[in-house]
Amino acid sequence: MIAAHDEEENLKKLLPKLYAQQYPELEVIVVEDRSNDNTYDLLLAETKKEPRLRMVKVNHTPENFNGKKYALTLGIKAAKYDQILLTDADCEPNNEHWVATMAAAFSESTQFNLGFSYYTRTKGFLNYFIRFETLWTAIQYIGLALAGKPYMGVGRNLAYRKSLFISKKGFNPHLGVTGGDDDLFVNQHAGKRNTRVTIGENALVYSQPKTDWKSFFRQKVRHLSVGKYYKAADKIILGIIPLTQILFWLILTILFSLRIELYIVAGCFLIRTLMIYLTFNIARKKLGVRFNLAGLLFLDIIFVIYYFITGATALFTKRVRWS
Repeated sequence: MIAAHDEEENLKKLLPKLYAQQYPELEVIVVEDRSNDNTYDLLLAETKKEPRLRMVKVNHTPENFNGKKYALTLGIKAAKYDQILLTDADCEPNNEHWVATMAAAFSESTQFNLGFSYYTRTKGFLNYFIRFETLWTAIQYIGLALAGKPYMGVGRNLAYRKSLFISKKGFNPHLGVTGGDDDLFVNQHAGKRNTRVTIGENALVYSQPKTDWKSFFRQKVRHLSVGKYYKAADKIILGIIPLTQILFWLILTILFSLRIELYIVAGCFLIRTLMIYLTFNIARKKLGVRFNLAGLLFLDIIFVIYYFITGATALFTKRVRWS
């Protein structure tokens, strides 16, 4: 299931990858959402050649409805099968086993299956930081889900049941909220007993990263601004994690400047550094991705500054937009 707005070029690359998936009962639904390019013409031509492809067209979005949520709602209602696997038009599955791997995780009690989506590697520090931030986010949401506390998923690689979506009235509680088509629905209805996690090379989806800091910053502010709608317990947990990170570097700096028991300062620094390296090393192997750990310590420091700025901006931003 893909919601597409002006995605002609991306769909040209994605659709063949979806047709190549080794899964017998496959239905590919693309919701054409008021595109200004040739997305509609491309999909119309493709539906005549590929019987597994189905196009759902959005001509108008009702007032006070978020565009993407409305598009996905129409697509999910039109779906023939109960298992819905979501991705974005600018994504590509790692191989032809993606759909089968994600579908295999569903049992009778499974309502959600959380996957992982990484970003394509390109040159430059921004791309390095984006991939670091993506891994760090995955460590949190996948780690907590495995611990029985699922709180979010990523719409680039997320599966759930149509029957659940319909019975819970879909995105209704947050239809007007920009963003959150993935994490808010998971946050509301996912739990220890109905949620699975599927990771590894066969379950991996790659996406195209932002190429400039401004657009990346806007994207992250949009994502973080949705957090205010999370359950209270999840907000507390997710607030504690970056807070401890900020406090660690703050206290370490103060103790070092005061030259108080420097061997204790050095010991704390080494222990935490070792824990970070071990955590990211395990994560990259389990997730099936490559990531250079050499700059991890520097990235950790930059992340504290980044999170403080984006978090504060998201907190005081009244409205964010989605095309």
